[in-house]
Amino acid sequence: MTPLRVQRLLYASASHLGAAWLARRIGLVNTMVFTHIPSSLLLITVAFAPSFAVAAVLFLIREGLADMDVPTRQSYVLAVVEPSERTVVSGVTTLVRVAAWAVAPAFAGLIMTGDTMFLPLVIGATMKIGYDLALWRAFRGIKPPEEQR
Repeated sequence: MTPLRVQRLLYASASHLGAAWLARRIGLVNTMVFTHIPSSLLLITVAFAPSFAVAAVLFLIREGLADMDVPTRQSYVLAVVEPSERTVVSGVTTLVRVAAWAVAPAFAGLIMTGDTMFLPLVIGATMKIGYDLALWRAFRGIKPPEEQR
């Protein structure tokens, strides 16, 4: 395993612990959205980094934020649905994420040419920001039981 991959995994792991701490302070939905938007903006900056070293540093910083939505999303979804629906809902949300990961490389490959190698990063990050804003707008008022005080 390369040193960059090891660092990425360490940052992603630490971000899960940080997500729990942050969610207790600002809420699950806010943690999902307000850590994911800076992560997406950092992904755009990676596309325009002047060197590999700068891109690697930006990418590693991004990794510290990128996975904070995973435990908070799972906690939120399972908290707001009926206990009898949790298994199905968890499976569906995971399936949708995995399906998107499966088809995205094909689309990225179609739009990458010599002059547009950066486009998949910019398009993907922009789509994620739009998704995050829509998610925040739709769910900011629906609090899980642990946040209702």
